Amino acid sequence: MLQTSARLLRLLSLLQARRFWSGPELAERLEVTGRTLRRDVDRLRNLGYPVDSTAGMAGGYRLGAGAALPPLLLDDDEAVAVSVGLRTAAGGTVTGMEEAALRALTKLEQVLPERLRRRVEALHAFIVPLASSGPTIDLQVLSLMASACRDHQQLRFIYRSRDGAASDRTVEPSGLVHTGRRWYLVAWDPARTDWRTFRVDRIQADVATGARFTPRPPPDGDLAAYVSRSVASIAYPFRARVVLHAPIEVVAERISPGAGLLGAIDERTCELHTGSHSLETLAAWISLIGVDFEVRDPPELVAYLGALASRLQRATPGAPILADPGVGPASAPTSADLVVAGAAARTP
Repeated sequence: MLQTSARLLRLLSLLQARRFWSGPELAERLEVTGRTLRRDVDRLRNLGYPVDSTAGMAGGYRLGAGAALPPLLLDDDEAVAVSVGLRTAAGGTVTGMEEAALRALTKLEQVLPERLRRRVEALHAFIVPLASSGPTIDLQVLSLMASACRDHQQLRFIYRSRDGAASDRTVEPSGLVHTGRRWYLVAWDPARTDWRTFRVDRIQADVATGARFTPRPPPDGDLAAYVSRSVASIAYPFRARVVLHAPIEVVAERISPGAGLLGAIDERTCELHTGSHSLETLAAWISLIGVDFEVRDPPELVAYLGALASRLQRATPGAPILADPGVGPASAPTSADLVVAGAAARTP
């Protein structure tokens, strides 16, 4: 039988690993009697852990929420994941998280065993983040919006459009979507009787909550897909419809969901609807996807690519014709390639 202190840690670990345990299950795992289990539960309560219990045939124990955050027990993989996540959050696009993330990271790494510290140091040393060029948003505003989504409360705010025009909005929020560079709020707009997507960095900081509402099913059943379609349908000066000669699964791995709307044509081809602020950026970005393609619209892009192809031929006279590398992993551009090609310029 485990000593009392070791047994308490084991009991705490079990309670954190599963939402509910019956008394006999816990007693069997700890190899103790029901009476000893009850005493151990009381000891945890005295240490500040809110352990809830129910009596009867279906009774048992679960770890509840308390007034203060008690210590948590993490296994090896959980500790490494939390450490990497905190390091990422410290340099992310949400202002107000950096200092708190660094404080939490310092506390965690002070108590990591040597074997885990080496794993974490290796990850931090050889993972180099690409600097984000996206706007930052306030943590308190983001938390307020998330709470309103959870509690089905209306949100009132002033929203700036792309051209800088401000408008008062009262909406029923459904969820938040993060594309890696941008945060979007998806909400039902009663004044427009339709779903709307709002860039969070364009929402004024003085956000207020309002009356409760009855939640609606998310648009098209998938908030992320809805945001992708909304971003892809923005009125860019140049819109393109392109047939890509590769399976949709291959192309989806190479482009961001916010870069355009993909649709399968058959098992070997797919169609991309996308846009940009210039023909140059649009041509470069589509070319760097790394698969053969045909531009169906607009004619201006077809003409631009033809002129570009002629210019490239004149720049490389006598160059040997290389075999088509296909659509395997070796021919795929890197994330940095796509960013440099103008992904930042294309984001709405």
